Amino acid sequence: MQFKHPEILWALFLLVIPIIIHLFQLRRFQKTPFTNVAMLQKVVAESRKSNSLKKWLLLFTRLLLLAALVMAFAQPFTSKETAFKPKETVIYLDNSFSMQARNNGISQLERAVQDVIKSMDAKTVFSLFTNKDSFANLTIADIENNLLSMPFTYKQLSLDEIHLKASTLFTKSPESIKNLIILSDFQENMAPFTAGIDSTITSYAVPMRTRESKNISIDSVALQDPSADPALLQVFLSGGSPDENVPISVYNGPNLIAKSAAQFDETPFTSLVFSISANQEINGKLTIADNALGFDNTFYFNIDSREKLKVLAIGNTGSDYLNRLFTNDEFELQKVELNQLDYSALEKQQVVVLDNLDQIPASLQQALRSFTANGGSLIIIPSPEADLNSYNSLLTAFSNTRLSEKVNTTSKVTTITYDHPIYRNVFERRVTNFEYPTVNQYFKLRTGLPTILGLEGGDAFLVGLNGLYLFTTSLENGSTNFKSSPVIVPTFYNMAQSSFKMPELYHELGRQSNVTVAVQLGNDNTLKVAKEGYEFIPMQQVYPNQVNLTFDQIPNEDGIYSIENNGQTLKHISFNYPRDESQLSYLDLATFKNLTIEESIPSLFEDLEADNNIAAYWKWFVILALLLALIEVIIQKFVS
Repeated sequence: MQFKHPEILWALFLLVIPIIIHLFQLRRFQKTPFTNVAMLQKVVAESRKSNSLKKWLLLFTRLLLLAALVMAFAQPFTSKETAFKPKETVIYLDNSFSMQARNNGISQLERAVQDVIKSMDAKTVFSLFTNKDSFANLTIADIENNLLSMPFTYKQLSLDEIHLKASTLFTKSPESIKNLIILSDFQENMAPFTAGIDSTITSYAVPMRTRESKNISIDSVALQDPSADPALLQVFLSGGSPDENVPISVYNGPNLIAKSAAQFDETPFTSLVFSISANQEINGKLTIADNALGFDNTFYFNIDSREKLKVLAIGNTGSDYLNRLFTNDEFELQKVELNQLDYSALEKQQVVVLDNLDQIPASLQQALRSFTANGGSLIIIPSPEADLNSYNSLLTAFSNTRLSEKVNTTSKVTTITYDHPIYRNVFERRVTNFEYPTVNQYFKLRTGLPTILGLEGGDAFLVGLNGLYLFTTSLENGSTNFKSSPVIVPTFYNMAQSSFKMPELYHELGRQSNVTVAVQLGNDNTLKVAKEGYEFIPMQQVYPNQVNLTFDQIPNEDGIYSIENNGQTLKHISFNYPRDESQLSYLDLATFKNLTIEESIPSLFEDLEADNNIAAYWKWFVILALLLALIEVIIQKFVS
């Protein structure tokens, strides 16, 4: 027991006074002679005994009364050792998308907010932070409106980040008790405390979880074959139960263009395919109906109309076979002789064909290296009289490729690498009765590039990958009849298409992504990104014929955005929320040391309040004093 005013206890020494008065009577009695009457003597003896008992009772009553009054003024109480220490409270409120999960029609975030508002003492000063915002040193009344209107976010702090953030909101005082309250569903992607828990901080965890842990999500989309028409859009979903059918709709803008149902089997993953037009611009949206989490029921993607590929043929031949291969419906072909080449034109091309050049000048070699480094495709068809030194000077930069001596022997093209990206979707089956083209002369080759077409002796006819393709012979009629072979069409078409970098169908919010826009900007112009009245200017690098945009922390809302230049829409770009929280799998909090787990928010605050409670007893001593005063009156009146 403790006393608020322990100095008053010195007054207990006053209890000696009534004792002294009782033991040493201050009044003296004088004896008076009287008739010797035996009856009167007996009455006097009995009266003296009765008075002695009454005085002792009054003495003890008054002593207790005085002691009770002294104790009441000293104000005794009991409490825990922590009751009088200064306390700091920091609350982490998880407002990530997984907190959309509902129990009895209310989301976990809403339930957490309501419990905090009801349980927090109105006078308590505390700090609170979420995955995006932070509020320091305020009362519940100061932050109530912010809590009730708090939005969900795709951002999720890890447990390490939560602890580090909380540490910045606590003071450095070693005397204060620091309580960190974590209100979250504790998904597995939050990860454990790798940095350890600060021993000066007492951490409390309240798991906000639903009874149902099932959630169906649209995870991603992909085009199976971008060059096909119609294109096949594959949609991947997760979280379903066996034999469950989930309706899914595809929109182009506001228009419904397809609808189907995804069926799950024994695994929680499935996919389905939609046929869409390859040449149509699509601002797509996929939707499903699922009552668990809402953020992953919609998925945005966009397919821009395909631009014509720009092909530049540099050569000294009058052959028009390239005109027949690169037709105007898909390509913009420009043919130029070497002595008339404008090197600046290379920057605007996507494919360059060196056709039958006797020599490659050093200046052109340097320009071609920059061209391929920037993503362009280079197709090299040597002349029968090629200067191998100039060719090899260019080729050594690509997998140490070198042309060597010319072989004047007739040979057939007998090997087709069906698994090479050039032919992956060309042949329905491996051809055995193919009319192989013949070659009358070719150059020996040493290279690390894969063979696409091979000669019957094992030498290469065409090699290449990822933007560089090299024939070992001229395609003029005196060298080969490859121009007459049906395989020439898919070969050149797919070599050119390999330079076409299919724009990404979508991007993920919160993760850095880069987008290239083919546009020539003025000195003071910048590109803007906009959606429904909201616009921002992303980071951008301007080049003569294109602009590279970088997205990182903005935007923060999913949807289809337009990239604009002076109000003119250049292209569209889609952003989706990360799907990290779609799978409702939770951490086992029992494995964490120095982490106190509470069943609910109200019970947590009741426990914290109990640590601050002070049990005061002065009222009981006042009541005891009054009772003793009453007892004294009774003794005085009824005890004779």
